[in-house]
Amino acid sequence: MSERRKNVIPGDVITTAPYRNDQNTILDGRLIISTAVGVSEISDGVVRVIPLTGMYMPRIDDMIVGKVVTHTSLSWELDINSCYVGFLPATDVFGRDFSARSDELNTRLKKGDLVAARIANSDRSRDPLLTIVDRDLGKIDSGELIEIPSSKIPRLIGKRGTMIQMIESQTGSMITVGQNGWVVVHNEDYNGLIKAKKAIRMVEKMAHLHNLTDKVRKMLEAEK
Repeated sequence: MSERRKNVIPGDVITTAPYRNDQNTILDGRLIISTAVGVSEISDGVVRVIPLTGMYMPRIDDMIVGKVVTHTSLSWELDINSCYVGFLPATDVFGRDFSARSDELNTRLKKGDLVAARIANSDRSRDPLLTIVDRDLGKIDSGELIEIPSSKIPRLIGKRGTMIQMIESQTGSMITVGQNGWVVVHNEDYNGLIKAKKAIRMVEKMAHLHNLTDKVRKMLEAEK
């Protein structure tokens, strides 16, 4: 079950219990109150606010897209579009037999390479640890990098992935979405690539609107 979204500012009462409060909300007695400027959403008994602005803050299990900046003998350092940097251990790429003496990290990942990774461990006192030991993670071999505010990513994904799946099917694209606001679009057809980029920018611009998936679908169908 989901309720209509509405614009909120810090201090606005969104609803009352028995809903469970989540991202950018607090519970004050029975009142669920916004702590951010954004759009409130009530879905499946959970209340959250999608912020309109703000820097990406890493959270455990987030799927992100990072860009290799440099490396040591034991790990790569990745730009993750945050005030933090991410560290990807060499053992994730080379396996348990990794040897700092004999294995050269540049043979696997070089400066500028894009990587789909997951936040494995994170707290505010240090930079997060990344992992690629999971399905669909690792080096991204091709595609165009697009940056949107991380606060708009939930709208780009859509409920149960409906928005991003629709954009992929309508444009013939493969899209990797990072919760840090970095999105990689791959499409060998130039027109399909342009359509996918246009759809993503439309979501970015109109994230506060209701029935956005239908609006994006109609735009893409009209483009045909």
